[in-house]
Amino acid sequence: MNANPVLVEVTRGEMIESRHRGAIAVVRSDGQTAAAIGDVKGLIYPRSAIKPLQAVFLVESGAADAFDLTDMQLALACASHNGEPGHVDAVRNWLARLGLDEQALECGAHAPRRSQDRAALAREGLAPGPAHNNCSGKHCGFLSAARHLGQNTEGYIRKTHPVQRGVLDLVGAMAGVNLNDTAAGIDGCGIPVAGIALEPLALAFSRFATGVGLGPQRQAAAQRIYQAMVEEPFMVAGTRRWCTRAIAAGEGAFIVKTGAEGVYCGAVPQAGVGIALKIDDGARRAAECAMGAVLSGLGCLHPEQASGLIDSPVSNVAGREVGEIRPALELSDFSATGSAR
Repeated sequence: MNANPVLVEVTRGEMIESRHRGAIAVVRSDGQTAAAIGDVKGLIYPRSAIKPLQAVFLVESGAADAFDLTDMQLALACASHNGEPGHVDAVRNWLARLGLDEQALECGAHAPRRSQDRAALAREGLAPGPAHNNCSGKHCGFLSAARHLGQNTEGYIRKTHPVQRGVLDLVGAMAGVNLNDTAAGIDGCGIPVAGIALEPLALAFSRFATGVGLGPQRQAAAQRIYQAMVEEPFMVAGTRRWCTRAIAAGEGAFIVKTGAEGVYCGAVPQAGVGIALKIDDGARRAAECAMGAVLSGLGCLHPEQASGLIDSPVSNVAGREVGEIRPALELSDFSATGSAR
């Protein structure tokens, strides 16, 4: 099998210092591939990039209405957040609404992403808890569904739990594949993760964007999640994060979601497409650049927006700009034409 093409280059001075290979699929809601680069049929783990699809179950199950969840909480269910005070407080308030506390979260604890938030905890003599976990909002969503459906909240992350089975079946149905019969693993936050190719993953996001191929209930649930992400982009990621900046810049034209190991997905209703990409070496910097280039190629970004979401400076310790992260030729052609070469 041929290697995936170089999508992103990192320069330093007059040289290209690093190159990132990867693959991209842009798929219409009728299942037709609008554009593809690289291997879009091989399996990847989508990781946190599918949180918007997983959150559809929260609404469709009736749990969102049962607990009167707002756009803030629905966006948080899609989040890989920074663990900023606004995120942590929202998680704890949501748990209180469920009659639970932080110990009900089975995602584990890790420190906030930003140094100032880590320092603030240290000054107070506090250790980070599960609410600081970047996936804690998604886990609140799972707990909400379990509570509403009368299922045990303990062990809600297990593959055999009715909530996880329901979520996996929903995502598979939107993608048009059986995710119960594929490569399987455990995500960083402890939930099951299933292998899927970029083409069906992009199809799921095109259906999420347009509602085409979904029943009325699922279509309404997807639209509600989409709108929540548009209305509350801070909750999706946080201060200075690419997801938050991109969604805010789009002003409703699209949503994007990052996943670990260089995965990014997006939904563009007006174009009627979903986007799924994977950077082979897992580099987030390359995935962000690539997603920005695809959005630009689809006409979703004004030139001034594109410059801040595609090309990024490389700075030295003193803050001096010494290079850039930029699309490689293959991706530059894609961003200019909206299709693969």
